[in-house]
Amino acid sequence: MLTFKRAAAIIILLSMCSAVILAWTEAKMDKTAELADTPLNQAPVEPVVHREGTDVFIEMTAQVTNIEISKGVTYNAWTFNGTVPGPVLRVKEGDTIHFTLRNLDPDTPHSMDFHAVHASPSEKFIDIHPGEEGTFEYKASTPGVFMYHCGTKPVLLHIANGMYGMIIVEPKDGYPTDSEIDREYTIVQSEFYSGDVYNSSLHEEPAYVVFNGNDYGLKEHPFLAKTGDKVRLYINNAGPNQVSSFHIVGTVMDRVYLDGNPQNVLYGMQTVMLPASGGAVVEFTVKEEGDYPIVSHQFKDAQKGALAILRVTKDGKDSRKTE
Repeated sequence: MLTFKRAAAIIILLSMCSAVILAWTEAKMDKTAELADTPLNQAPVEPVVHREGTDVFIEMTAQVTNIEISKGVTYNAWTFNGTVPGPVLRVKEGDTIHFTLRNLDPDTPHSMDFHAVHASPSEKFIDIHPGEEGTFEYKASTPGVFMYHCGTKPVLLHIANGMYGMIIVEPKDGYPTDSEIDREYTIVQSEFYSGDVYNSSLHEEPAYVVFNGNDYGLKEHPFLAKTGDKVRLYINNAGPNQVSSFHIVGTVMDRVYLDGNPQNVLYGMQTVMLPASGGAVVEFTVKEEGDYPIVSHQFKDAQKGALAILRVTKDGKDSRKTE
């Protein structure tokens, strides 16, 4: 028979258990809220690229990663493989690309739009949902320097948040000047916006316009060449909004292949106009030692970070500190 004292003890014990469970639940909810307020920062992942004859297999990730766009300025970016811009991809004209995208972002669909291919966007540039992956096949039939980017709506937001990069499709017979080139480098120009990124990129000027993802890297660690070198740059303007007036201070571009296509050749260019998504291959010869600034001649954008240094020395080694 249940006595009064025993019943009272059971009631007290149940009350204590309820209090413990309530406290644990509240603590868990507080921790969950704290985690929700902490921006996701997924570690960069190396892309997987391997070739089997003319078949190139590429595996990439869509993910959210913190990047430094200026000294002490961190941007919680939507990325390919944890970098902005994403990895530079190189294939050859005539290759077949077998592309896999894994979406590591737990909240947002992402996709891949390759400017270098002929493909049905509604079939091969489709959204990959969080935690899923998709594999697509494309023929790389046109040589050049192309942009790739996330094509998920609103596209402006996905590009402005960092989801873009460069893919080079090398001409099957190469460029006429291949044997003359001593150094080659890649540059991707792009923009970052402050505050409400979608509305800022829709209505306002960018806070930063940068080369290769930040406003300091190519000044602190310049491109290098030695006197007499012929230098080739693969360049792309990822935008999403600004035009790039690409210019190298102190030299003239011997040849420019617009969009990197060997049939689109220009000679003796001082400045190359690149629309948003536009690319080019530029070649020039450096004849004297010194630091050669590489800029967008839209100088408000150069002031915001679109500036690199090509350092030319007798031996091609960096023996000076960049100011």
